[in-house]
Amino acid sequence: MKTAMSNHYLECLLESLNDKTEETSDWLKQLRAQAIDRVSQLRFPTTKDEEWRFTDVSPLEQLPFKPAQTITTLKQEAIQQFFVSESTNRLVFIDGFYAPELSSLNDSNSCLIGNLSSMVTNQSSLAASHLGRHVHFQDNIFAALNTAFLQDAAVIVIPRNVTVTDPIHLLFVATQEKVTHSPRCLIIGESNSQATIIEDYVPLQQHAYITNSVTEFSLAENAQVNHVRVQRESNMAFHLSHCTASLERHSRFHSVDINFGGLISRFNLDIQFKAEEAECAIDGLTMITGKQLADTHTSIDHAKAHCTSHQQHKCIVDDNAHAVFNGKIMVRPHAQRTDSSQSSRNLLLSGAAQIDTKPQLEIFADDVKCAHGATVGQLDNEEIFYLKSRGLPDLAARNLLTYAFGAEILDRIPVASLKRTLEQTVLNQTQNLLTI
Repeated sequence: MKTAMSNHYLECLLESLNDKTEETSDWLKQLRAQAIDRVSQLRFPTTKDEEWRFTDVSPLEQLPFKPAQTITTLKQEAIQQFFVSESTNRLVFIDGFYAPELSSLNDSNSCLIGNLSSMVTNQSSLAASHLGRHVHFQDNIFAALNTAFLQDAAVIVIPRNVTVTDPIHLLFVATQEKVTHSPRCLIIGESNSQATIIEDYVPLQQHAYITNSVTEFSLAENAQVNHVRVQRESNMAFHLSHCTASLERHSRFHSVDINFGGLISRFNLDIQFKAEEAECAIDGLTMITGKQLADTHTSIDHAKAHCTSHQQHKCIVDDNAHAVFNGKIMVRPHAQRTDSSQSSRNLLLSGAAQIDTKPQLEIFADDVKCAHGATVGQLDNEEIFYLKSRGLPDLAARNLLTYAFGAEILDRIPVASLKRTLEQTVLNQTQNLLTI
């Protein structure tokens, strides 16, 4: 069944693809064609769907947003405030399009970093074996749309036995109003490699626009990746994001997801254990106010034995904002000796704020160690009283406790300057939060 949303996007897609004149490989054309076909068959999600019952994205159907166009006039001074000082390798994308003049590449660590076009030219078989192979766009209309629009993409390959000491910064900047852009990332960690990846979404203006992004991680045996994802889009924007990580034997994936922006945002994270003795640690912080809606859906698939996953997600919600967390852990029949834990902790700062949290465990093996839990509450009056007894005003005490609640997640960011920047963002927001 087609819908107004899928028809509108498909028409825009076909129009934009017909305008393309650049040469590309046959496998990439085929991938796009498969995605276009899926878009025409998938229906737009509604609140009647279990996976979307708390998140009404029907306003997107009414937005006549067309694909973004390439803009080359932006100067480095306009985005320098977002640079991470520790990053010697930085890829900048403006409205989804690669901006080489704003990027900075350092090949001293012998890793492959660049835009998709260079990867298709120099490493076509490697790109073809991974791009679009980890994210399941066949049953996700937004991932299918991103793949159908696929043109530019951040591609990182960490070769075998290489450790990249400095973080690699992928900066996605939104500049245009009433457009849709489709950022794409592909990160391949070959055996015994290590790297830290920062995936960062920022606006230059408080415009209305749509970001629809897809990120794929493929970690080979004993590869290790730290992934920091920061979503600080315009509070008038719509942010839809899907991230998938495929983990082979002894690989380790640590992700810290920070969500501050977006009028409506949805983040899907899928972890797939492809071999035994792999590990993942998933941490998340959502801090929203006003009429924002932030939805986080995670799925950790323990398909192999002897794997470990630990997840902690926190939400701070004020005013009339609405946060959603749905975390699913699947332990399949042969996944014995699984060790998995999940925690959802949520802080309400106003009587009108709302949180829906649903941690899930589905266990089909009998020799496992699994636990989950969820809490929703307000600031502790005894802790407020203690701080006030030490001389802090009531508002300062509440702000300090609110900051401390989120700081636990921020402390797990392995990039010092970025952690300080985000800590200051949280401090600034706590000073403006409405308290009960």
